[in-house]
Amino acid sequence: MTSTADQPINALRTGHDELAALVKGLSLEQISGPSGAADWTIAQVLSHLGSGAEIGLAGLEVALGTGEKPAADFNRTVWDRWDAMEPADQAAGFVTANEKFVVRYESLDDTTRNETTVDLGFLPAPVDLATAASFRLNEFALHSWDVRVAGDPSAVLAQDAAEPLMAVVPYLIGWLGKPGDLLGGATKKVTIQTTAPDRTFGLAITEKVALVDAPDEPDATVSLSGESWLRLATGRLGPENTPGEVRVTGDITIGQLRQMFPGY
Repeated sequence: MTSTADQPINALRTGHDELAALVKGLSLEQISGPSGAADWTIAQVLSHLGSGAEIGLAGLEVALGTGEKPAADFNRTVWDRWDAMEPADQAAGFVTANEKFVVRYESLDDTTRNETTVDLGFLPAPVDLATAASFRLNEFALHSWDVRVAGDPSAVLAQDAAEPLMAVVPYLIGWLGKPGDLLGGATKKVTIQTTAPDRTFGLAITEKVALVDAPDEPDATVSLSGESWLRLATGRLGPENTPGEVRVTGDITIGQLRQMFPGY
């Protein structure tokens, strides 16, 4: 028996191994320097991932029945502790905390992977383990890119993360898309065509953005890889980070799309 959680858990492992190896090779100056996240150094990105691993593991243990529900101020105390660390300790702490979280996911048998539900706290109801792992992968893969792009403007998201992350976007699209008055009150129907994975769907853009079926008569069409779409939707497809394969035709521009998806 296999589980739909296998794919995101495997991607968490490969992602961790690759990022941990990169981090161990960085100098203190690099760790303390800027990342792809505008307001964070690399160390702060790693602190965010490390504290997130600690908080996520606590939630997973509750879901598995092997841990008690944390106190109401648990997340804040974890963040404060990590924020107080020196950059080198944030980097080293990330490697340790994230390894522990990934190992715990890997330890789960197929029955547990298929039957466990996890309360992520920010969704209206608990989700299955595959979705929970995909949400962690979403956070990990995007912030891993923030670390890697600091030394490589051509960095892309890990390919094995793309498909699980595509399943996370529908949960987040209303929060990610912020068109405001960019279109002057106009509405647009946009077809998105991705490769690796191959998907065709639509964006309905009003004062907000919604995922819909591909429109029969779109105002514009965007063709790009799955990982480029994920970076566009999360504010990581700047002009200097956009592959030449990205194509936008019709009554919208890539610049407008970048403004609609400012990222986090």
